[in-house]
Amino acid sequence: MLLTVVDYGVGNLRSIAKSIEKANSDSKLNYSIKVSSDINDIKKSDKIVLPGQGSFKACKNGINNIKGLLDELNQSVLVKKKPIYGICAGMQLFATKGYEEEETNGLNWIPGVVAKLDIGKTNFKVPHMGWNELKIENTSKVFKDVVDNNHAYFIHSYEFIPQDKNNVSITTNYGKDVVAAVSQENIFGSQFHPEKSQNTGTKILTNFLNL
Repeated sequence: MLLTVVDYGVGNLRSIAKSIEKANSDSKLNYSIKVSSDINDIKKSDKIVLPGQGSFKACKNGINNIKGLLDELNQSVLVKKKPIYGICAGMQLFATKGYEEEETNGLNWIPGVVAKLDIGKTNFKVPHMGWNELKIENTSKVFKDVVDNNHAYFIHSYEFIPQDKNNVSITTNYGKDVVAAVSQENIFGSQFHPEKSQNTGTKILTNFLNL
């Protein structure tokens, strides 16, 4: 069994891989964990993790700049229905469009937009950074061990707003309810960083491996 963390030039990939390796030791299966930008590795993968760090535009450009990567991601996720987990901006890329820097097309796997985190006239600061409580909205196989008031680690200035609220698995309150995790069939992702969220993050990654 192979899990590939997609290396397209963004994100702390070693930290993510190490967290998945820890979850792998807790899971019922024995995965090989590979960090790779090789299209053939993604083709051979049973599961995929799409990290993300920096702007929506920079992340999408990173994917576009690797020949064949976008097509293979679409083939693996939409046609072959391989489970994928997106982290932070990696999850945001699931959207139809993002508006960071300039309007940019996303992967359009979960229809919606990524817009500037608008917390109105509150005392909260942007970026939303640090530990925050989670609230379960819809059940999901990957987030099944997360309960209300579990904490996770966030750092972001933009938020994913899906068209269909049924795709929202978890929210967090930061002056308002903000989407913290999404699910749709074989597609899962979190705005928070599971690799920085201690036991909660490890449980989620273990669930993903055990799908």
